[in-house]
Amino acid sequence: MSDSIDSKPEDQKVGTQAPTSPELVVSRLAQLDTTPWYRKPNLRLLYLLLFPTCIGVEMTSGFDSSMMNGLQAVNSWDTFYHSPRSTLLGLMSAIYSAGAIIALPFVPIITDGLGRRRSIAFGSIIMIIGATLQTASQSFAMFVVARFILGLGIPFAIVAASSLIGELSHPKERAIIGSLFNSCYFIGSIVAAGVTLGTFNMPSNWGWRIPSLLQVIPSLLQITFISFLPESPRWLISKGRGDEAMSVLVKYHAEGDETSEFAKAEYIQIEQTLELEKETSQGGWMELLKTPGMRRRVLVGAFLGLATQWSGNGLTSYFLARILDNIGIHDNRTKNLINLANTCWGFFNATILALTMSRFKRRNAYLTCTLSLLVVFTAWTVASARYAIDGSKASSKAVIAFIFLYSPCYNLAYNALTYTFLVELFPFHVRSKGISVFQWFSRMAGFFNQFVNPIGIANIGWKYYTSYCAFLAFEVVFVYILFPETSGRSLEELAFLYEDDELTEQRKRVEKEIQRDTVDDVVVSHEKLE
Repeated sequence: MSDSIDSKPEDQKVGTQAPTSPELVVSRLAQLDTTPWYRKPNLRLLYLLLFPTCIGVEMTSGFDSSMMNGLQAVNSWDTFYHSPRSTLLGLMSAIYSAGAIIALPFVPIITDGLGRRRSIAFGSIIMIIGATLQTASQSFAMFVVARFILGLGIPFAIVAASSLIGELSHPKERAIIGSLFNSCYFIGSIVAAGVTLGTFNMPSNWGWRIPSLLQVIPSLLQITFISFLPESPRWLISKGRGDEAMSVLVKYHAEGDETSEFAKAEYIQIEQTLELEKETSQGGWMELLKTPGMRRRVLVGAFLGLATQWSGNGLTSYFLARILDNIGIHDNRTKNLINLANTCWGFFNATILALTMSRFKRRNAYLTCTLSLLVVFTAWTVASARYAIDGSKASSKAVIAFIFLYSPCYNLAYNALTYTFLVELFPFHVRSKGISVFQWFSRMAGFFNQFVNPIGIANIGWKYYTSYCAFLAFEVVFVYILFPETSGRSLEELAFLYEDDELTEQRKRVEKEIQRDTVDDVVVSHEKLE
């Protein structure tokens, strides 16, 4: 590359020459950069802005599930809505997922058409409207409609935010930042659990209206800070705004150094990959089914949508109070304390796992996750059965212990890696559609769970848990046979994960462009010397 690179400060160098092989050019250049992110002012600012705008989106989901959990042990809510149980309770919880299901076909239109940032803002505005109506609810029907509106907004924010995190982050930290996305679920959960614990005994209806009102906070944060966040450079390039995209890459990935080899290589790789994707893309939803590789991506994404909901987590997320009833715990304060403690424990282990699991192979992490879930949930089911048979306190305590042990087993991969893995799995031109497919299956599974779980728990108790044991066994087999490995490569290097011919063509184009860019740099350098 040009001689001007040698004049860069030592802590901003990413290497003095391009890698010898173009196959993993951006990843190799990234590895040569040994400066930590917190010593890079622009990148540090970017990550700080990502927290309230993108990473924090999942706080809304966490708040909602924990709030619905806690409200079931809030006396004023239970009285106001005439002690909803079974079908009515299921409808109240499931309608949130129903709203998301209705919205999902339109999510890629907004996310790909208007950009990632505008999609986040759009979804946040809808959720503020829903939370406001929920707070002002005067009847069962109004409460249900408000939760439906909340569900309409959440997928616009989640799909756009998870995409934007992957597309803006530096390749070195992309997996870790993406993994933190889901761990923020527990921040919302902790706040909701703490609030319902504080209001559960209030005699007025503000005992449940206050938690409902506070659900607007994550969306307000997103709207407030989203204008300070840059747009995805990949989206900008796809819209013919290459100069803006290059400025983003130079500012945040090269700390303003316009001669950076890394920024140039990253731009070239993105541009060439998008051109190649465009040549083979026909647009529309059918693009997801056009090739064997795409169909396999969809199959894995759909499975993840089901698995993240049908692994037993829906039981503790929305119906912990009813589970505790089945093991002899009926005191509302005790229920709220267990809910808060479990949520805090979930946040602790989810954050630790988010910061560590991205360093390991994705497939191995998912295998470990599914196997451990199968063992723990089976033991949970056995302990519940023992309590139903003899009513022993030891069995009741064992169920609580397994509920707490379940949390790190689930967070190991399903929480820590899912959105990171999805962004790596789907190439740019179908990324929002692919994540929408995941969301659709997740919301459908969540709707089914939230509607059926209270009915199953009320009617057959612990026997209902055996259905989850069977599905967890299926998950282990599916992951072992069909999950690909995606760790250690840039998004463009993963764009043709299943398409070997296209990957070879991509490598040739990137190599050609880098060589041409290198020659141009040398010519300019010699002209300056003359």
